[in-house]
Amino acid sequence: MFDFKNEFYLKIILIISFTALIFAYFVEHILGHQPCNLCIIERIPYGIGIILISIIFFVKKNQKFLTLLLILTFTFSFTISIYHYGIEQGFFEESTVCNARDFTENITKEDLLKELSKKTVSCKDVTFRFFGFSLTSINVVLSLLFIITLIKIFIKYEKNK
Repeated sequence: MFDFKNEFYLKIILIISFTALIFAYFVEHILGHQPCNLCIIERIPYGIGIILISIIFFVKKNQKFLTLLLILTFTFSFTISIYHYGIEQGFFEESTVCNARDFTENITKEDLLKELSKKTVSCKDVTFRFFGFSLTSINVVLSLLFIITLIKIFIKYEKNK
């Protein structure tokens, strides 16, 4: 049985996830702020969250399991965001993830030189702020709120066995 309060909270998480992704792409493509590699990785849990919540609403089966997957997804988001925030604040050193590029396809020397001449965005540089906060710090808060909300939903599923 589906609880309407749970449905409301899942819809809020769905709307915020859509908004976060749209805003991230707006900042990148319209405002011209290049994201670092960790910023791009931080988008993945929102996409996964949208898919899992959509499955919950349309399939209406395995809601408890899917909620558990959502908790794990946003725990990953929280962990990556904390790490990224730590890099921004100088608590952690940048890892190889911050400087990694996609060289999976065969490229020519000219392509390689062109790629190397591009300026890569450092994970410690905040190129865009929203109300004075980096998007990573906002992601830390959102991920934590999502985790808390999803744990409460999961506990309700446990009680309603």
